[in-house]
Amino acid sequence: MSNLIQFVANHDDLSTDKGFQFKFYCDKCRNGHMSRFQTNTMGMATSLLNAAGSLFGGMFHDAGNAAYQMQRAVGGKAHDEALETAVLEGKKHFKQCTRCGHWVCPDVCWNGKAGLCEDCAPDEHEELASQQAQAAREQIQTKTRAQDYTKELDFVNRGSIVQCKNCQTTLDANKKFCPECGTPNGAAQPKERFCSDCGATMKPNQRFCAECGKQQ
Repeated sequence: MSNLIQFVANHDDLSTDKGFQFKFYCDKCRNGHMSRFQTNTMGMATSLLNAAGSLFGGMFHDAGNAAYQMQRAVGGKAHDEALETAVLEGKKHFKQCTRCGHWVCPDVCWNGKAGLCEDCAPDEHEELASQQAQAAREQIQTKTRAQDYTKELDFVNRGSIVQCKNCQTTLDANKKFCPECGTPNGAAQPKERFCSDCGATMKPNQRFCAECGKQQ
């Protein structure tokens, strides 16, 4: 069986006491082939004897155990023979790459022109399409990063950025009205006030000038 290990390394053993069955997988894409079911005659005999033993009060119970022990003794050989048959059947559905040794499905992962798997000899049209898509993706990323999407944002005075209480549009805190819906901006700063007598700067709610004392 050593000459079969390379092929059967990528498979599932679905065998039971009723029979033998195996599923082989493509080494590249994992497409699979299910082998035909091979009945395990010894396993069926054991099941029948055990069933008869339960129906007739156990009179065949010892015979069932004996058959089970016999199955254990020959099961390995029967299993190996079934596996060998399944491998010969499965090989018809896969191709082996002479460069890397992998077994692959002929429909998806085999380059018939090169006589190699597509890992070793990619299909020219598929590879070109793949590389074009990759280049387009990289170019989109480059152009996207080059675009300045934050030039209108004030990172120095971040506290001056607010949202409109009506439509949640981002706007400068000093704007008196929302440019989208026209709602007055409650966070807008009032204009500076100056004393009508001496011209000194005054706070919004200041009633008297702090420089000359004149009432405003």
